[in-house]
Amino acid sequence: MSEAWRYGGNQIKLWRTEAGKSREELGEEAGYSAEYVKSMEQGRRQPTLHLLQVADSMFGARGKLAAAADYMKPDPHTTHPEEFMAAEVDCLDFQSYEPLYIPGLLQTEAYMRALLAQGCPPPDEETYEERVQIRLARQATRVRRVTARYGFIIYEAALRTGIGGVETMRQQLFHLLELPDARNVSVQVLPAHHATGPALKGSLIVMETPDHHMWAWAEGMGVRTMLTSPKKVSELRQMHSMIRVQALSTADTADYIKKVAEEL
Repeated sequence: MSEAWRYGGNQIKLWRTEAGKSREELGEEAGYSAEYVKSMEQGRRQPTLHLLQVADSMFGARGKLAAAADYMKPDPHTTHPEEFMAAEVDCLDFQSYEPLYIPGLLQTEAYMRALLAQGCPPPDEETYEERVQIRLARQATRVRRVTARYGFIIYEAALRTGIGGVETMRQQLFHLLELPDARNVSVQVLPAHHATGPALKGSLIVMETPDHHMWAWAEGMGVRTMLTSPKKVSELRQMHSMIRVQALSTADTADYIKKVAEEL
């Protein structure tokens, strides 16, 4: 949880309380639910520019609240995933490329548990279970958010690993076949013989935040980073577009996954 988010949210609460207004009233004015306003006031979500502007006008802050928006932005380059995962909860668009594993938001629990148990160093039982529950909660959020768009490109190698054993992998592949039934989710496979240089550099996520900012998350061997610089995010978006052009269509992907499942 970002300290800037906590401070900004607390300022909204203080101004709201001073003005004698309820969360419901602020939410109605901003077009948010009271629970959503509460999560921003408590710093669990980033206070949006829209809420800051509405609160500023509603409570007569004369620009003091709206000015806080500049301090809500994450560092242009950070290795901490908390802000990215917090924004993921409210994202408008989520585009992922994964070369080695099934993306976390699409994993079955059996696959997930097998993968997380293989951490280096191995996690203790409490940490392991906490990571499992966090991932399951992220998946549940994705399922609920039917108006956000999720696109997943998976390199062929991720379909052919032995994580959890043959049966776990087979169940995972069948699970992928069920996902496109959700109208806001697309799954594409990048066959090995289609891969070019950018596809071999590591995993990549490009996301549009509720304030229409573009953030990117990239991972390599033991290295992960979040990027918010428009220039760097633009470069990664172009890389993602190059990979998507080489991937199979969703229809051909389904046939390909069935073929791989039969070969296990």
